[in-house]
Amino acid sequence: MTQNAASAAQECIFCAIVARQAEASVVYEDETVVAFMDLNPVTPGHLLVVPREHAVGLEDLDGATSAHVWSVGHNMARALRRSSMGCEGINVLLCDGEVAFQTVFHFHLHVIPRYAGDGWTLKAESPERERSLLDSDAQAIKDAIASTD
Repeated sequence: MTQNAASAAQECIFCAIVARQAEASVVYEDETVVAFMDLNPVTPGHLLVVPREHAVGLEDLDGATSAHVWSVGHNMARALRRSSMGCEGINVLLCDGEVAFQTVFHFHLHVIPRYAGDGWTLKAESPERERSLLDSDAQAIKDAIASTD
């Protein structure tokens, strides 16, 4: 870990939670991740799945850790649906970067139970994109995929 990353981790609330130096309502933990209740939940039952090792965003996670976070997120969603909380749906949300609404810069996956009339919405007016532009976007992504192999 670089010195900047090490100092960021020292100031990170999620690192403190993982190290049991800060309080959290833990739902699940293993050697790779900790899942705990969000302190500012969108709805009751909103939880976060956080890797134990400090990583700011997706680019900082190795493939195995990333896959495990998503797997645990899936299991947490199943547990929420089967719990007595009575949720009717689930949103799984990742905010990667400040412009994507990330506010704690330690990678975390939100698992948000949804209830009829809970008042939380994701509103976007998304105009249809022209096929030529979609094809151009697709090519740019294909080129990037080829460069990461």
